[in-house]
Amino acid sequence: AWPRCCNGCGRYRAIGCKRRPHVFYEARAAQLCADSVLASSRRGIDADEPAAAARLEAIRDCLRRGLSPEQMAARNGGPVDLSPSTIYRWVSAGYDGMTNMELRRKVGYRPRKRAAGRAATRHSARRSHAAFLALGEDACAAAWEMDTVEGAREDSACLLTLLHRPSRLQLALPLEEKTAGRVADALEGVRAILGADGMGRVFRAVLTDNGAEFSDEGAIAALIGEGPGETRLFYCDPGRSDQKGACERNHVEIRKLLPKGAGIRFDRLAPADLALAMSHVNSEPRGALGFATPARAFRAMLGEDAAALLDAYGVGDVPLGDLDLTPGLIERARAERGDAPLA
Repeated sequence: AWPRCCNGCGRYRAIGCKRRPHVFYEARAAQLCADSVLASSRRGIDADEPAAAARLEAIRDCLRRGLSPEQMAARNGGPVDLSPSTIYRWVSAGYDGMTNMELRRKVGYRPRKRAAGRAATRHSARRSHAAFLALGEDACAAAWEMDTVEGAREDSACLLTLLHRPSRLQLALPLEEKTAGRVADALEGVRAILGADGMGRVFRAVLTDNGAEFSDEGAIAALIGEGPGETRLFYCDPGRSDQKGACERNHVEIRKLLPKGAGIRFDRLAPADLALAMSHVNSEPRGALGFATPARAFRAMLGEDAAALLDAYGVGDVPLGDLDLTPGLIERARAERGDAPLA
């Protein structure tokens, strides 16, 4: 028989015992005690009251302007001298009355309403998504994605969006109607800025969806500079808008300023409104760019062609301290000009 513990507890002695149950429980208790000490040491804010108040106010200000914790963190060039995880933790803990509802990506989206399926645009087999992928990884990564964004239900107007994949820069061009003719008119305006040679340099490949507004493949292909024997315009597979996911995701940034379901009328949007909105959207630091901004990355990649496009559509650089990604940005600017509200 194994010898009993010397204290008479009835458990096996640690020395020479193969089971050692009391040693296990004592170690477990010690681990739990150590974990509780570590957890308690991380509660609260490790700063004096004035410093803590200044940091909380800086977080509050950034949240009011629609910035994410990654964008406001100092290590990414932001104004708050904290890591993103610490900012998330402080907001979640409710410091200074903050809640997760103020973090856009923390709040779940409503279930998507499934509309009745629309007939797919008929296009040439050489313009399929498979043909687009056959261009090669480098060509696909350098392509543009094209889509539309709608306003209120009573609107006839919408926006044509063009996203440059490498830089994440997005242009939003007004369309009086969501028709193939208006899309061609908008692209004609881009061609007037860049010229025929510039369109060929900038738009090496364009990927869009099967919406009826993109049905005139011949007109679109000619406007983006497609020559004989070339294929520059491609279409996603039917029902696969995720194949141009960068454009879809960037619409979230536009919706921060022009939220869906708020009754905002796109037919009231002035060129100055769009210029202001896209200046702020394209001045937003992006993690995919090492927290550089799309506007700066676009200029670095396409040089004079990029500068010509941005200048023509009034897209400028907005300092991080002035960045505002909330609907109030456009409404304040319209009020200063004496224009009626968008909603």
